[in-house]
Amino acid sequence: MHVKLRNNLLSMDDHFPLTDTPPHADWQRNLADAITKPAELLALLELDPDLPALDGSALRDFPLRVPRGFAARMRRGDARDPLFLQVWPASAEQQPTPGFTRDAVGDLAKLKPGGVIHKYHGRALVIATGACAVHCRYCFRRHFPYGEAIAARGQWRETLTQLAADDSIEEAILSGGDPLALSDDKLAALAAGLDKIPHLRRLRLHTRVPVVLPERVDSVLCSWLSQSRLQKIIVLHVNHPNEIDAAVGAALNRLRAAGATLLNQAVLLRGINDTAGTQIALSEKLFAQGVMPYYLHLLDRVEGAGHFEVDSLTAGNLMREISARLPGYLVPRLVREIAGAPAKTLLPW
Repeated sequence: MHVKLRNNLLSMDDHFPLTDTPPHADWQRNLADAITKPAELLALLELDPDLPALDGSALRDFPLRVPRGFAARMRRGDARDPLFLQVWPASAEQQPTPGFTRDAVGDLAKLKPGGVIHKYHGRALVIATGACAVHCRYCFRRHFPYGEAIAARGQWRETLTQLAADDSIEEAILSGGDPLALSDDKLAALAAGLDKIPHLRRLRLHTRVPVVLPERVDSVLCSWLSQSRLQKIIVLHVNHPNEIDAAVGAALNRLRAAGATLLNQAVLLRGINDTAGTQIALSEKLFAQGVMPYYLHLLDRVEGAGHFEVDSLTAGNLMREISARLPGYLVPRLVREIAGAPAKTLLPW
């Protein structure tokens, strides 16, 4: 998830001024201070300054962005660190891969006014913003035209109109980008509007922010979240156990205290989390923090991410090993999103 139209994702009005900033806005300062230059990240991690990377227009189209707190969890001197590999703009992104496209899951064909994507019965997804705290290089929306589809414009009026007009929709899913990259006043206004739609029962947020920028989960966020009448589900995106530290654990505790059910969806990534040991450690660490393993996605085949793909045969073998070593409730469902399908496709193994 990312914002394609600007390198500084806080250049709009989604943040407080950097002077006279209230204490709860520290996360916004940290977000604005993210690492955006490949050379700076390499120097920080004591890596070879000549490590192959994107340059020119390719990097401008999908720039590097890494919060410093997330970079601090990466191993110094290790170019194969699993957190580093998820964010490093490798030159391999420029290698064409057959079958990989710019709109890997068919979102554009289903996009409605107000940034609403209604693909599945009973639930609709809202592109709340194009902003993200971190730019994951395998992101399936790395080419998404956010300038045409950001729902936050006009105080959410068009979005709320779309959702209110269809009484078959029981669940609103906030996505992006990352909805928690928006300011709390904008999100609270949206939550209040959703509360007034009688047929809505659940509010789901898809977010990586509590993992890469845990200070975002502050008292202000938890206040508006806890006040909603809707059942709250937060679907996190954690790919590797090293992503979870004490600060992340504390943030997850705060979300649970605000009344949210926590689930995780990971992406199976070559060289990052494609071993049974890593997947088992991830499930156990998530569960220890009150998060249920939910989905393990095969890679969405988006242009520029071919070097991350794990084939379905390897994935099936991996799942068999995981299921032999974990209780069933800790085994995520192996899925692929297929454009035009009525739901995520559960893959046999």
